[in-house]
Amino acid sequence: MRWEASVEAQIRSAQERGEFDNLPGTGKPIAGRGLPYDESWWIKSFLEREQVPTDLLLPTPLLLRRRIEQLSDEVRDLPSEEAVRAVVAELNAEVLAWLRNPSGPRVAVRPADADAVVARWRDERRNPAPPAPAAAPSVPRRRSWFRRRGA
Repeated sequence: MRWEASVEAQIRSAQERGEFDNLPGTGKPIAGRGLPYDESWWIKSFLEREQVPTDLLLPTPLLLRRRIEQLSDEVRDLPSEEAVRAVVAELNAEVLAWLRNPSGPRVAVRPADADAVVARWRDERRNPAPPAPAAAPSVPRRRSWFRRRGA
């Protein structure tokens, strides 16, 4: 075939000019080689390369529940009670908007209790927790699915 010969000639002349020398990735193994095929490899590599938080992929109710769980961490450094209440009110508005028109999986989501969040915020300001020492990661204990009698 004529075009194959032309392509081979161009590759050979580029090699002679040294255009393939010192390319990035030279001598490195091909990523993912030897692993089973994954249909979503491209999205996983995009998320890793662009450092996109994977929380953005969660359905709305799970995202809202996670934000409610992390609310005390979010408000910890706020300067005033009004600022804490404003953050809680904003999150509760999102929860109520989702409850009015739910989409995605059926997950129970309730608005955050502003008074409880403010009380926790006050307690943390009065008694700041000491920094936790860096400990070796513990191996979780496997729990038996049954309970022995008399134990």
